[in-house]
Amino acid sequence: MKNQAQNLPQADPKRWMALALLCLANFMVIMDTSIIGVALPAIKVSLGYTQASLQWVFNAYVIFFGGLLLLGGRLSDLFGQRRIFMWGFTILTLASLLAGLAWNEDALNVGRALQGFGSALIAPSALTIVMMLFGGNPKELGKALGFWGASAAAGGSAGVFLGGVITEWLSWQWTFLINIPVGIIALLLSPGLLAKGMRRKGSIDVIGSIFVTAALVLVVYGIVTAEHNGWGAPSTLWTLISGVVLFILFLIVQATKKEPLVPLKIFKAPNLAAGNIALIMLAGGWIPLWYFLNLYMQQVLKFSAFAGGVGLLPMTILIAIFMILITGKLIGKFGIKANLVIGLIALGGSMLLFAGNTPVDGNFIANVLPASLLGALGMSLAYIPATMSAMSGVKPEEAGLASGLANTSYQIGSAISLAIMVAIAGSTTASQTGVDPVAALNEGFQQAFLWSGIVAFAGAVLAFLFIRSPQQGEQSNTAAM
Repeated sequence: MKNQAQNLPQADPKRWMALALLCLANFMVIMDTSIIGVALPAIKVSLGYTQASLQWVFNAYVIFFGGLLLLGGRLSDLFGQRRIFMWGFTILTLASLLAGLAWNEDALNVGRALQGFGSALIAPSALTIVMMLFGGNPKELGKALGFWGASAAAGGSAGVFLGGVITEWLSWQWTFLINIPVGIIALLLSPGLLAKGMRRKGSIDVIGSIFVTAALVLVVYGIVTAEHNGWGAPSTLWTLISGVVLFILFLIVQATKKEPLVPLKIFKAPNLAAGNIALIMLAGGWIPLWYFLNLYMQQVLKFSAFAGGVGLLPMTILIAIFMILITGKLIGKFGIKANLVIGLIALGGSMLLFAGNTPVDGNFIANVLPASLLGALGMSLAYIPATMSAMSGVKPEEAGLASGLANTSYQIGSAISLAIMVAIAGSTTASQTGVDPVAALNEGFQQAFLWSGIVAFAGAVLAFLFIRSPQQGEQSNTAAM
């Protein structure tokens, strides 16, 4: 084990510069899920979307990103992490050009789907490279994962802010075109900063890839369209049932195929299954927080797009400082489980504050700032332990698969939870008859905050019950993966 650790790429003197590039990639991947939020009204007018079809500007990206992450992780294991990382950036850059130059809604939807495909190649390969670069030094790994987690959280929050700035001062097209110079820089820097990575012999499980991707796409598609079609509509039910059937077929293929996309034995790794569940629940609480908080500030408190983006900056700053400087130390002192449970409880508490303290005549200092900082604190405490749990105990040759699973869990948790919370908010608002429209809208937001908080609290309970608390030595070994 010692000799193996000495041969790992973490000794590379360029590893911190490489980490900066990888965090930039992570920031972009997450930012692309949120940057278009403020630009949606302008896109609707420009390209002729209907109110119902406008959702696909967001969902086309999330569905293909989440649905193809497992394939991205498998490809990075087979062909090398740097190669897949660069393939992903090539696809993302070209897709961003298509989206920015889109002449109708079909062109934009295709561009967004291709952006999701490129991101699905980038995310698992990038996380695997981080683990390879710093895996031999637990202290460095904790710090590196702090930067990694901060880049993800900042990408989600900063995307809303940048979307507002770009849409107000330039045009909606630049919410996509901004990726192009960053993509070119990443492609130019990658050969000099990133090692080729480990490669293993094997084949691609094409059937399994089709089944799991189609299953995830159908399930997410069914949920995100249920708000408009109805949960009991035949189209919704058949879509969800088809997704579940395909997922069962996927599991059967994985259990019987010699080289499956996801060897089911990987779930024997300590904490891996529980860590992925924790990521689903964490995303289920966090993504609705910033989504509905942005809507509350703009649609209820009447903030401008720019002011709403500025309102999210304290959260972003706290997350960056806490993850980079503090979370790693807290994990070293109190362990993965304690930080994860406390973080999810803090996130749930933040949601309850928003649910009960966001009046129509509210203000930023009293009704937004305290609860948003508590939510950011919860995210800062929980994200790194959840990621470490989801990556723990896997073999080096399966690191790409594990990172693909972790990213898939987070993105699918994001998509499913947000779709459900949007449906709850919409139905609550519609039920408020004879009430001021803004008050009815706000009542829907409060219900979404409440149920998102319940998701976070449920995640804390599951983490407390099923995350194993390793001894200090075992903890170091986990971090060294």
